[in-house]
Amino acid sequence: MAIKQISVFLENKPGMLDAMTAVLARAGITLRALSLAETKDFGIVRMIVDDVYETATVLKDNEYISSMTPVVAVMIPDVIGGLNKVLTSLTAAHVNLEYMYSTLAGRSTGNAYMILRVEDVQKAEDALRAAGFTLADQETIAEM
Repeated sequence: MAIKQISVFLENKPGMLDAMTAVLARAGITLRALSLAETKDFGIVRMIVDDVYETATVLKDNEYISSMTPVVAVMIPDVIGGLNKVLTSLTAAHVNLEYMYSTLAGRSTGNAYMILRVEDVQKAEDALRAAGFTLADQETIAEM
């Protein structure tokens, strides 16, 4: 049930993110989640989109360097300690979390999803399901 994250490498200079998102907007791509990490010389844009394969094609056609990575999207309950319960489930299953970022789970739900990059996607998904968490698949993300 893992979803696909697209990572794009950009030079760290003014206008680069604007130019990339303009390309996606012209192609009708909807961003569902985005994270930007940077160093002095370059940035990595990690994003969840409504149409992974169209996005990959558009990026390649516009000479962007990108890659796809499987990630887990878990719904976080809107309660105190909601994220901690997710993390505790992963820790108990000995799943290493490499990084994470969040997105809303649609306009009307009032929930959020955490996008998790883990070493072992299947093990993480099994642990989270066993703990009663809701996971999103690619179709769910596309419809948000």
